[in-house]
Parts: sequence; C-alpha cells; structure tokens
Amino acid sequence: MDVHGRDLRYFVAVADHLSFTAAADALYVSQPALSKQIRKLETQLGAELFVRDSRSVALTPVGAALLPHALRLLATWEMGEAAVESAKATQGAALAIGISTSPGRGILPAVRSRFTTAFPHAKPVLRLVGWDDPTAGLAEGSTDVAYVWLPLIDSDRYHWLVVASEPRLVALPQSHSLAARESIDFADLLAEPFLALPKSAGVLRDYWLALDARAGHPPIIGAEVSSTEETYEALVNGDGVVLLATGNAPLVARDSVVTRPVTGISPCELALAWRRDDKRPLVRGYAQACALVVGERPTTA
Repeated sequence: MDVHGRDLRYFVAVADHLSFTAAADALYVSQPALSKQIRKLETQLGAELFVRDSRSVALTPVGAALLPHALRLLATWEMGEAAVESAKATQGAALAIGISTSPGRGILPAVRSRFTTAFPHAKPVLRLVGWDDPTAGLAEGSTDVAYVWLPLIDSDRYHWLVVASEPRLVALPQSHSLAARESIDFADLLAEPFLALPKSAGVLRDYWLALDARAGHPPIIGAEVSSTEETYEALVNGDGVVLLATGNAPLVARDSVVTRPVTGISPCELALAWRRDDKRPLVRGYAQACALVVGERPTTA
C-alpha cells in the first residue's frame, strides 16, 4: 500500500476539524478535491474513515485507530524535513580554517580535496591569525578548525589530530660562529639570545624556547617576533637565533640566514585542532578528511 504524506495530512485535518469545509479552508484546497482524496485513501485502506451526513462528520472506529499513527508519522516526517534543511544549511556554510603560518607539506590541498568531495557546497575559508594566539582563533571562536603547534593552551578544551612530526632546527645568521657546523647540540645554544613568541603564546612560547631542555638555565630573549617576516628581519639583524620546524625552514632560510639540525631536543608536532564541544557536521567532516590524508586518529587531552 502506497499512502502519501499528503493523504495523511488531509485525513488529520478533517479529523481535527470534523468538517470537510473547515479542513479544506485550513489546507487551502477546494472541498471537492479534499473529499476526493479522502475517498481515495479509504479505497486504499478498504474501510471508511469518517461517518458523514448533511450536518456532521465523525471518525469511524477505523479512522480513530489510524489517527494516532498518522499524527506520529507526520511529526516524524516534519522532524526529518527540519533535519534535512539543517544539513543543507550546514553544507552550504563557511568553515573558517585558522593558520598562523602555512602548514605546507601538501596538507592543505589534499585535505581540501577530500573535504569538498564530501561537502561540495561548503565554503572552506583560510584565516591567518597572529602568533600571539597559539590556538589560531579557536579560543575566541573566530575559527572552526585550526592548524596549530603543540602543546595547546587549555588543551582539555580541544580535540586534535597530529598531521606532522619533525625535528626542530635552529635558524641563525650565516655569519654566526656556530653556522659552520653540520649540526648543533642544544647545550651550545644556552648562552645565545633567542627570538621568542609573544608572552600571550604561553606554553607555546616556552616550547619554542625549549625550556624543558635548558636544565634550569633561563633563556636570554633577544627579541619578540609575531610573524615570519619579523623572524627573518630579526635573524638578519643579529637579534638572536630561533628554533623552528623542519618544514618551515624555507620560510626564513634565505640570503644570509641558514638552518642547522639541533640535537638534544624533542621533535615538534603540528596538529589540526577543533573545540571539543563543537559537534557540527562540517567540523567533524574536515577532521575526518584530514585523518584520511595523514592516516592518524584524533587525540584528546
């Protein structure tokens, strides 16, 4: 038996008003059209739904039995329609992707390709966020997902997925006395002035100063930097040396700046992060696309 939602709506309207005229007015259809549709439904069911006479309309026992089920079916369908509209709106929404420097490593185009295949109407938008915000916009809500360096401030607020793990290098002027070495032990850098992230970067500032490898020796801060260009200019100016990820070396290693491997410190980790309480399909979809690209599973604090 193939009963349409329209048939059930017509039936429920007549049952509610117990008047074909009033039901037709409520449905914005003609009374003859409504009566015809009800008769068609009765034929399909093989039983009358209403007792009609010139003065009144009443439900038959069959109509009374059908009514609660019709109401539930219509309510379920309305919820389904609402869910579909919500999903359509989500698919067409923008997804703000925070970055402080380009992740490089081929990650962005590969993830975008998978993401837009799954959500063809979504609009991924890159947003460059200053180094003073180590969450790349996640903390203040200006981005939905973000490529960030670990460790994260307030890490219990986020899920994250490691997308790259690589050695830390040191960048220094080509004229520096240590630049002639093929690699440099971190202990030989303890007395050097370092370029530091802004203090607002918190634990990430400490990480790139390698506080955990200093054995109690406080860092000497030569300058604070908030961008790649500031870092390059400070290096050229001889304000200090700086640790950076291997994949980011090309951003500063040019002209009179060189990079060298550093022993005695741990590798760094680049991650895609998103807020733990953000359950939106686009956010989960982007994280899933990233996981497929890098072959990793999300991590929580």
